[in-house]
Amino acid sequence: MKIITADQRLAEKSGPKILIIGPSGIGKTSLLRTLRADLLASTLFIDIEAGDIAVSDLPVASVRPRTWPECRDLACALGGFNPALPATAVYSEAHFNEVMKNPELARLGGAFTLLFVDSLTAAGRLCFTWAEQQPEAFTDRGRKDLRAIYGLHARSMLGWLNQLQHTRERTVVLVAVLEKHTDELNISIWQPQIEGAKTGRELPAIVDEIITMQWVDFGDRKPVRAFVCTNPNPWGYPAKDRSGRLEQFEPPNLGALIEKLTGPGQRKPFTVVSPEQSAQT
Repeated sequence: MKIITADQRLAEKSGPKILIIGPSGIGKTSLLRTLRADLLASTLFIDIEAGDIAVSDLPVASVRPRTWPECRDLACALGGFNPALPATAVYSEAHFNEVMKNPELARLGGAFTLLFVDSLTAAGRLCFTWAEQQPEAFTDRGRKDLRAIYGLHARSMLGWLNQLQHTRERTVVLVAVLEKHTDELNISIWQPQIEGAKTGRELPAIVDEIITMQWVDFGDRKPVRAFVCTNPNPWGYPAKDRSGRLEQFEPPNLGALIEKLTGPGQRKPFTVVSPEQSAQT
């Protein structure tokens, strides 16, 4: 570990980690079409969902993992190894060295600056299918243990997401399905569609930006697609802007969004209101 000076840190190039959620059919995959040609050329389309018909004519490199171990190997190749882990763990140095023996994975190291993961919902399903087949998913009597399955699923999903989070120099775009959940008290909330509650709860702390892509009616009864980028918003859509550069509504253009997040612009003023001031108002 070394001390990174202020000048060194300011000179670093880092990419935002973005979660885009929206209903099926809103055009999340088609956001690849909004990227500039040079950025598209350095994009890796991680097609877990096998739903690339919307961009079948787009010149973008892709990989198509079909199993959860393939997803983990891919994340290890892209993010490097975690020095905090023992040799027997996934994402350890031993795992990384084994992954690098695959020439296809080895060439991914510095080839791409943007990772487009389609989708987090599909990745969660692969992870759950893997988890329910592991030895710890069964009791001593051979019955499935749902608590053990969901626990293993949550640990594996969060480990995978943290691995992608630490690809510091890359921009990572995760897309997921938006769903409306109504509880037993008839209270409804919007949330990403992901297997297991723990992953959904901890996801906001992992990504920098949470964007809801949805049809929005601005009062003229002509709904248009828009990015909802900040909270609170009138519909209670999930949203978060760690950059401080986004407006509540942004056009549904991924290329423009990334430029706004990584460009030379300044963040909005951050105003802190003390409890005393809040009470007075």
